[in-house]
Amino acid sequence: MTKRTVTLLLGGFLAVAAGCSEHVLDPMADHQQPRERAYRPSDFYDNGLVMQAPPTGTVPRERHTMNVTLTSGISGYTGQWGQNGERIVRYASRIPVPVTPELMALGRKRFDITCATCHGPLGDGDSIVATQMALRPPPSLHKYADRAPGYIFEVATHGFGMMASYAAELTVEERWAVVAYIRALQISQNVPAAELPPDAQRQLGGEAR
Repeated sequence: MTKRTVTLLLGGFLAVAAGCSEHVLDPMADHQQPRERAYRPSDFYDNGLVMQAPPTGTVPRERHTMNVTLTSGISGYTGQWGQNGERIVRYASRIPVPVTPELMALGRKRFDITCATCHGPLGDGDSIVATQMALRPPPSLHKYADRAPGYIFEVATHGFGMMASYAAELTVEERWAVVAYIRALQISQNVPAAELPPDAQRQLGGEAR
């Protein structure tokens, strides 16, 4: 290796090292740039919200196709029309993905992160956020135990009232996982004691004493 080659290699190494050092110390580096937090107000967007829905007409790269029930929660139409001339839909009465322990674990994880902040860990609307909302606190999800799973999926997809859409935060699979977990919460909080397994009934009897 010639002296010139060594000099060039050393110069290149020092240039790369200097670039890395500059990137780490640069306050405008990608990991140090100013950023906003979800749910905070924003002066940048016209609607005053930090959380923005994807632009109209765009689709996620991982979008499922050719399965309307899976991606919308709608299984068909009732043949009736609403007051505003819209077709009344029929929501999926069953969760269109296999309900496995893995799906339930995913649903609990995403529910605790995304939904429990407002609706409470048990889905009963008991949360710190709810106590601070004067206009319309998040409702108890147990009041919707009679709604079809597809309806809950649609609300998570498009939002409802003051609740924003979570289609950008939750994939199709994650939304159905959350629906499955919400169903489990609804059942767990409303099942009669007589229908519990014997060991659970004994535990409740011991606590009552």
